[in-house]
Amino acid sequence: MSIARTAGQSGGGKILDDVADLPGAMADMGRRARAAGRSLALADPARKTAALKAAANAIRDSSSAILQANAEDIAAAGDKLTPVFRDRLSLDAKRVAAIADGVDVVAALADPVGTVIAAWERPNGLKIERVRTPLGVIAVIYESRPNVTADAGALGVKAGNAVILRGGSESFHSSRAIHRALVQGLASQDLPVDAIQLVPTRDRAAVGDLLSGLGGTVDVVVPRGGKALVGRVEAEARVPVFAHLEGVCHVYVHAPADLDVAKRIVLNAKMRRTGVCGAAETLLVDRKLAATHLKPLVEMLIAAGCEIRGDEQTRGVDKRVVPATEQDWSTEYLDAILSVKVTDSLQAAIEHVGRYGTHHTDAIVTDDQVAAEKFLSEVDSAIVLHNASTQFADGGEFGFGAEIGIATGRLHARGPVGVEQLCSFKYRVRGTGQTRP
Repeated sequence: MSIARTAGQSGGGKILDDVADLPGAMADMGRRARAAGRSLALADPARKTAALKAAANAIRDSSSAILQANAEDIAAAGDKLTPVFRDRLSLDAKRVAAIADGVDVVAALADPVGTVIAAWERPNGLKIERVRTPLGVIAVIYESRPNVTADAGALGVKAGNAVILRGGSESFHSSRAIHRALVQGLASQDLPVDAIQLVPTRDRAAVGDLLSGLGGTVDVVVPRGGKALVGRVEAEARVPVFAHLEGVCHVYVHAPADLDVAKRIVLNAKMRRTGVCGAAETLLVDRKLAATHLKPLVEMLIAAGCEIRGDEQTRGVDKRVVPATEQDWSTEYLDAILSVKVTDSLQAAIEHVGRYGTHHTDAIVTDDQVAAEKFLSEVDSAIVLHNASTQFADGGEFGFGAEIGIATGRLHARGPVGVEQLCSFKYRVRGTGQTRP
């Protein structure tokens, strides 16, 4: 029995870590996804919405089973996981409820398929429309985060795409439990259950098969995980990739800036969740504010349990500050560590972000609207904020319901990848008998 058939029929499938013909089984999964995607692309939007609502309810009804599966994953991981990865993997009742709520939000979004993006008429009378269409088949390869199973599945369905999910071995049981609920939602509306498939093997060779494109059936790959995973995907994929390699995010405090506002934003940007890709990794402080803002910001962060690695002036305000190295300015810590530097000007801050940043998410805190607009205009990142925390780098916070990932490339999708970004487009041209001279 193939991997795809087992997953499609059971909604979770057996754990198949020893498959005689893994490439063949994966290719079959791709063919089944392609067929399911064609069907889903033409599905009634109301049925897709109803299927997602049913999936959300199934997640809620399966909360105990999902938590039990997650406990298996946590126990199996033992002491191998860092605190950051353990936080990503761990579920509780509140997080399961949030996963279900996220699916409900996606269900309530406007259906993007068939939306007319632009329309115009040519002098010869031809009427042209640019219309959104599904991408086709999306492969999502992820680590640790079982919520990605629901996010990616729901977004894919809403945008009329089939999705092949390959979760990490550490979240294997959790992902399977959530996948079962998603399949229940599809089946309730007689939509193809192969529209959301979960690779039921921990064999790492399955990743290579997905990156090959499964014989042309996969249209795009989305990696969600650490630098090693993303780097491998970007190096080996034979199909387009939506990804970011690292999130070296900055908060720049520019004069004039209210100290209480700056403290609130900086603390949240760094310490709300240190292991997310939108967590701030570097704090830049305008030299004009060094005398009034630097010490309070540093003391606040240290009191919150954050290690500070600073330049010479930052070390001068608190003896607990560790000297920053050149490498620190380009490091994604994903931990309670922050690099801090005093900059001479707005332009110097912009140049620092351009040199050391990763085009992910960067913020300016200031009451100077002109400076803010310059920062928003000249910082070439997927997400740029004024007077707001970098931790808003999230599809749910953007009103997308969820996200399949954050893209920092410049082609097709950038920033949180939601339902609209999971669509391509085509042109519909209507004539009255025109021919080209």
